[in-house]
Amino acid sequence: MANRLKEKLKAGEPAFGVSVMFPSPQIVEMVGKLGFDWVMIDCEHGSISTESIETMAMAAELTGITPIARPWTNSAEAILRVMDRGAMGVQVPHVNTADDARRAVQAVKYFPEGQRGLAAGSRPANYGFGLSMSDYVVRANADTLVCVQLEEQEALQNIDEILRVEGVDVFFVGPSDLSQSMGYPGRSGEPVVKQAIDEAFAKIVAAGKTPGSAGNAQATRGYLEQGVQYLYTHLTTLLGSASVDFLGSVKP
Repeated sequence: MANRLKEKLKAGEPAFGVSVMFPSPQIVEMVGKLGFDWVMIDCEHGSISTESIETMAMAAELTGITPIARPWTNSAEAILRVMDRGAMGVQVPHVNTADDARRAVQAVKYFPEGQRGLAAGSRPANYGFGLSMSDYVVRANADTLVCVQLEEQEALQNIDEILRVEGVDVFFVGPSDLSQSMGYPGRSGEPVVKQAIDEAFAKIVAAGKTPGSAGNAQATRGYLEQGVQYLYTHLTTLLGSASVDFLGSVKP
């Protein structure tokens, strides 16, 4: 299965996803049937096990959307676990330096682009059925996506060096952790925080790279105006807004 999310981003189109923190392939299937482009399987903040990653990735493929996983941490071990279960890319948290970004790329890509562990018979390699290992490596290196999260002041201070790292597809500006790092936890709308986010987007776009972020519909409309392409909202945000609309229209 081709990485349709990566294809949309390369074409300069926005791609819309949903972040899911709970182990449910059924929810992932619904997200695909509702018209979203991709799903983010959140292993950093959610309760998702290794086994659930695999079934959720299967559900994503079933409905033609791209499964991206956020690993527990930026380590080769954590990234390998989500990639070998069928994630077609990773959104790596707390990338603060160029070395952090290079480490993420190395963990996602096979030689010569990286050092990801190669195993025969894994699910992403089609269990070894009808696909040679060498052909799989070429395809995987082309199709897998690397997104790095810039969500602390240190990351923004090093953004110019991080943007020069080869192999990174998306530079995600995380409003929640950034607001905390700047001393305004949960208040990403504070002028100083918003300015930092806006400046980061502008630098990413000026460098010819793909920016990403997350938020509700209002925030997403603003991101689109700033050239952000990799976008998602949280499942709980969708449920909350839909519930408000429904109950507001039927309650006396």
